[in-house]
Amino acid sequence: MTGIMDKVLSEVSALDPLSFTAADVSRALGEDRLGIEDFASLLSPAAERFLEDMAKRAGEETRRYFGNSVSLFTPLYTSNYCDNGCLYCGFSRDNKIRRAKLSQEEIEAEMSKIAGSGLTEILILTGESRKMSDVEFIGGCVRTAARYFKNVGLEVYPLNVDEYGYLRDCGADYVTVFQETYDPARYAEIHPFGPKRVFSYRFDSQERALMGGMRGVAFGALLGLGDFRKDAFACGIHAYYLQRKYPHAEISFSLPRLRPFLNGRYSGETISERELLQVALAYRIFMPFSGQTISSRESRTFRDNIVGLSATKISAGVSVGIGGHAEEKKGDDQFDISDPRDVAEIRKALTDRGLQPVFNDYVRV
Repeated sequence: MTGIMDKVLSEVSALDPLSFTAADVSRALGEDRLGIEDFASLLSPAAERFLEDMAKRAGEETRRYFGNSVSLFTPLYTSNYCDNGCLYCGFSRDNKIRRAKLSQEEIEAEMSKIAGSGLTEILILTGESRKMSDVEFIGGCVRTAARYFKNVGLEVYPLNVDEYGYLRDCGADYVTVFQETYDPARYAEIHPFGPKRVFSYRFDSQERALMGGMRGVAFGALLGLGDFRKDAFACGIHAYYLQRKYPHAEISFSLPRLRPFLNGRYSGETISERELLQVALAYRIFMPFSGQTISSRESRTFRDNIVGLSATKISAGVSVGIGGHAEEKKGDDQFDISDPRDVAEIRKALTDRGLQPVFNDYVRV
């Protein structure tokens, strides 16, 4: 399944963001549907002076495909045990934090509390340890979630096709996998040990999830680990090629930036909010029908401004430690969040901007 990976890496290696001109950007914004070169131009430095034009086009595309609706969800971290040595993550195996894993009874209590807030979508997360969070454990989480929520997402370690099929049968709807960086050399540097070192296996995760029957898959590069323009370009065309191969798949993007974490802060490339906005707008214009999530990593001001413009999903009532909804957190956080607002506060922020908070956009039959 590495055909798409080879194509993506080849195109990224040939990319020179400085080669694009204002004329290239202007031409791209005039196209009804963008090609790969057009997308690359919107991520280039030449596009920085066109942000207002990009915002106008992105807003039009968002309204065309999503109206004024914005979906709400929250993550539930069930374990922070991890076998990897990622240099940028609070869950890294060698980081001295309070480790914990919720029992199935505790998971049900957490989900009951979350569902009581009105949310009908949940994202289940674990640290990347098969030993401490095996597939059967994740399956139990999913079966419980399917009783409380209409839409169940997973952000766990990469799995095989049959394992994704098992979790689909348990009630999972979609899978999120961050490639982190699409630069193989950089990827090796920041993943010194653990199963995550295998770049190609992680790259093919979304395709395996779709082969296992998942309804949707989400993509993301952790901006700041490498050249953010090249990583955003690679992430975009990764999703683009997979969409062409699996046209039935629901595709979405996440827009994470590096964040501080307990006992450390990874010193990567600093990505400004203006640059993050450029990436978000470029994704929307390139793949206008794709979903786009803005997480609590970002400030409330940025999140309030980007929903309805390009972002179509926002998290609320977030805890990035283990538990933290029904009772106090049992384990330490993966990273520091910027926007701690609860569901009611996010809902009000959306309605104040004339947007429609959506708590359920999917019905199982």
